[in-house]
Amino acid sequence: MIKDDFSEPVFENASPLNAMAALRGILSEEEELAFMNLLFSSSASIRGANFGLSRKEVEKQLKIQNDNDAFFSFLTRVNQAVSRYFQVIYDERRDQVVVMMRVPARAARNTLSKESLALLLYMFYQQEVLQHEFSLFGQLLEALGHETKKANQRIQLSLDQLKKIGAIEEYEDTHSDHKAYQLTAIGVHMFSDSFLRRTAEFSQSNKLNKEEVLKFFKRYNLYQEGDAE
Repeated sequence: MIKDDFSEPVFENASPLNAMAALRGILSEEEELAFMNLLFSSSASIRGANFGLSRKEVEKQLKIQNDNDAFFSFLTRVNQAVSRYFQVIYDERRDQVVVMMRVPARAARNTLSKESLALLLYMFYQQEVLQHEFSLFGQLLEALGHETKKANQRIQLSLDQLKKIGAIEEYEDTHSDHKAYQLTAIGVHMFSDSFLRRTAEFSQSNKLNKEEVLKFFKRYNLYQEGDAE
């Protein structure tokens, strides 16, 4: 799976290539094999929309069981070593572990159309900032497609593109006849801090620091329960 690379790495690492070459000194044989299998299973061409491995499968390969410390230690050590090029994420809702690859901005733009990128960013704002559980198709159509010819068809094609790369999934329990979509962990992690900062700066027409942008995107749960939206 891919991730835009407008960004600084998740973990500081001055020599990522050396760290990757030295993975055998950081990981046990079982952990190294598990990471290799995660890389393989996270490929869209190999797994289709079913990216990554379940936590149960990863734990089986690591020869651990119900050991949170060992599981998250593995994720942390891998990310510390390869964060310049990869990020291993754990999707709790799907109980799935996925490897995302950082790519240059040009390659990221070639992966998603402008319409798909706009839809993904809009859903990110709705669900990560406003804390909506899902986004209704009608909301997406009203926000981004009401002045576009064949809007229904074009938005559906863009949504299908996002589903294909595992960024969103259909949300079933809406108690409504309307289609709804929910971000996956892949979709949430596709935007780097740098990209979000630049997006907010462009919309506000002034330079913002990282803390202001992260606050805006509610990354640190700054709003207390009961606060007005």
